[in-house]
Amino acid sequence: MRDWLLQRSWNALLGAVLLASVVFNIAQSDGYLSINNFVNLFELSIEKIIVVVAMTFVIVAGEIDLSVASVMGFAACVMASLHERSGLPFWLILLVTLVVSALIGLIQGLIITLLELPSLVVTLAGLIAWRGAARILVEDRSVGQYPDWFNSMGQDDLIGPLPFAILLFVGVLALGAVLLHRTVVGRYLYVIGDKPDVARYSGVRVDRVRTSLFVASSTVAGLAGILFAARLGTARADLAYGFELEIITIVLLGGVSIFGGSGRMSGVALAILIVLNVRNGLGLAGVDGSTQVGVIGVILIASVLVQNALGRVTARRQRQQANAELAAVASTA
Repeated sequence: MRDWLLQRSWNALLGAVLLASVVFNIAQSDGYLSINNFVNLFELSIEKIIVVVAMTFVIVAGEIDLSVASVMGFAACVMASLHERSGLPFWLILLVTLVVSALIGLIQGLIITLLELPSLVVTLAGLIAWRGAARILVEDRSVGQYPDWFNSMGQDDLIGPLPFAILLFVGVLALGAVLLHRTVVGRYLYVIGDKPDVARYSGVRVDRVRTSLFVASSTVAGLAGILFAARLGTARADLAYGFELEIITIVLLGGVSIFGGSGRMSGVALAILIVLNVRNGLGLAGVDGSTQVGVIGVILIASVLVQNALGRVTARRQRQQANAELAAVASTA
């Protein structure tokens, strides 16, 4: 009950912040409300927010995956290297790239579960290792000259003004919401994130679920890396560098507890809109990219602090209500 009240209050606050950011952006530019600007707002960060959906599942389960941005870059470089050297059909190259991405998640998941190491440590090592592996594959070069249909997938509109990646994101977000809130898998993740021992005693194969999460996270990251390469028309070892900060920021801003066991996809969706609008507004105001990253970091710290304060207020109100109900019962006895 407390988590539900807290999430409801947090979503209301996020809605107010989103409204304020929209008003600010309208004041900054007359072109903000145009369809092209809204499409551009999503398109410039679409790979990040696809990974945000997968990261939500990971953090709800009480884990973290710091390697997602490096996996994005590594997957793009695997694709580029195979295209440059193997002579395989391009569709097969994409399939191999996704399989490699899934294997990365499997390796990391098994290390975490079998060796009982914290996911923070293992995926931090992955962040370094997979970025280094990407540099080994393509060095400091940009690799392009992909098939026209692949570049078109990342750069051209598919339905109206919407490119393939945005439509894919909408589908992934909807599927993620259903899985998290309407299936047994989602209930397992909340229990694992909140009380893993209770989950084990209830017959949930906790380690298998946790390993599957990292496989899914890396696979989605690999897909996002492929989409990023398609949008840019090239792949480099530094592709998606530093994206993990913003991805985790959005999830936490959405009300998902860093300790696991709570949070909803609706809050994450609102957080996505806020961060995209903040970036858009700062860009319209002429703020450089480095400063924008700093602002995102401040948002991360502020979101955690405000959530903690809101949690304490909610808990205090519940205690006061419970005490009042007990006093009422006592007075009638």
